[in-house]
Amino acid sequence: MAELVKEKCVACRRDSPRVTEAEIEELGAQLSGWSVIERDAIPRLQKVFKFPDFARALAFTNRVGGIAEEQGHHPALLTEWGRVTVTWWTHKIRGLHRNDFIMAAKTDEIAAQAGAAE
Repeated sequence: MAELVKEKCVACRRDSPRVTEAEIEELGAQLSGWSVIERDAIPRLQKVFKFPDFARALAFTNRVGGIAEEQGHHPALLTEWGRVTVTWWTHKIRGLHRNDFIMAAKTDEIAAQAGAAE
């Protein structure tokens, strides 16, 4: 994760390459607890973070939103009492890009600072 968290997202175009299965395996090995799911025929990275209350879940959501805005890459965020589900994928390519793994690592770093449980 240490290497991914240092990287910055690059702007994607519709013809940007999706990560390969081998890259998903390699990059995924650098993350903890993220799953590749498929929704609407689009692969996505997803993880649920747990918090002791709604206020801390919301604060985490806002911090993830801040880094997403800074990096120009935005997730789906579902904030509920005591938990936040974060889902990353690259809309333009309808799939996974290295950026998604970078942002997952950044999300994990924010979660560690916020005291989230997995």
